[in-house]
Amino acid sequence: MVQTEVRVAWEPLSEFTKKVFVQAGLPPQDAATETGALIWANLRAVDSHGVLRIPWYVENIDKGVMNPKPNIRVEKETPATLLIEADRALGPVVTVFAVDLVMKKAKQMGIGWAIIRNLTHQGALGYYSQMIAEKGMAGIVFVCNPPNMAPHGARAPGVPNSPIAISAPAKRHRPLNLDMATSVVAGGKLWLAVDKGIPIPLGWALDKDGNPTTDPKNYAALLPIGGPKGSGLALMFECLSSVMADNPKLEPSLLGRVSKQKADGKSEVKWEKPGLIPTHNQNSVVAAIDISTFTDLKSYKEHIDNLIDGIKGLPKAEGFDEILVPGELEERTYLERSQKGIPLPEGTIRNLRGIAERFGIKLPPGL
Repeated sequence: MVQTEVRVAWEPLSEFTKKVFVQAGLPPQDAATETGALIWANLRAVDSHGVLRIPWYVENIDKGVMNPKPNIRVEKETPATLLIEADRALGPVVTVFAVDLVMKKAKQMGIGWAIIRNLTHQGALGYYSQMIAEKGMAGIVFVCNPPNMAPHGARAPGVPNSPIAISAPAKRHRPLNLDMATSVVAGGKLWLAVDKGIPIPLGWALDKDGNPTTDPKNYAALLPIGGPKGSGLALMFECLSSVMADNPKLEPSLLGRVSKQKADGKSEVKWEKPGLIPTHNQNSVVAAIDISTFTDLKSYKEHIDNLIDGIKGLPKAEGFDEILVPGELEERTYLERSQKGIPLPEGTIRNLRGIAERFGIKLPPGL
């Protein structure tokens, strides 16, 4: 049975969320950063990456998987590149840090490229690429996590469902903002289905036996978008992030690599039975491109406006009232939800009540 939803004003929901993360151990500024990413997602109907994640974040902080007070540091640096050690930071905290650094490098060198190692869940990647676009640059962000998606032709997880976001600034229009997973849907969509008490469509996921499933509680592997295209992209993102950062996410699971210390102090790598699933841990790339290095920024933005107008002016296919460009629907939802509130399903509300009770925090009005 489909559950009902309750509309909650975003400001008190944001304040509640920040208080939760402070109680969970984050410094106030980091709690505000984490909150900003979640509310940004909810306001744009990316509810799979919004406040429904709060109980999972708190659980991972309790387990020591997510570090509320990380030692974030730059380990390697060139004029245009960075390798950032996140020390298991919550994703938004270290990613906003990286966004600031790559934009500074892009202003100096034309491009800033950072690999973040050992971070945890980043939320909606479009949050960061749009930050870059709003500063008059092009932004690219992608992430690799332990395998949760079956490669094309497989019946078990072997690659991540690596999301990627690309944003480009416009003049009259909002930035173009493509934010997509390499799976048919983001994994959080299955979490949302659980909270709403609804099944998922066939073609989204497989169960533990490798069979198609409509039960969001029993999925074991997501399915790639476009078959070999989605799984191929995910594999190559691993090559450009995790392997380059010497923190592979797929290899240990696929081949069961185990490092052991020998008597002489040298390490020895052995290969054991596959299937070792590492603790939640990610690697990410964050890049900023200074458009003015290549062309006039004002002219560039005008061209993007023309592209948007041209796409939207094309003849419409049967059944379509209009043609949307990347990020447009989310921005419309942002305007609507900013005024009318964020709809939360009963499952999410129930979980947030449990968090509120644990920390002694008052819930937003209506919950």
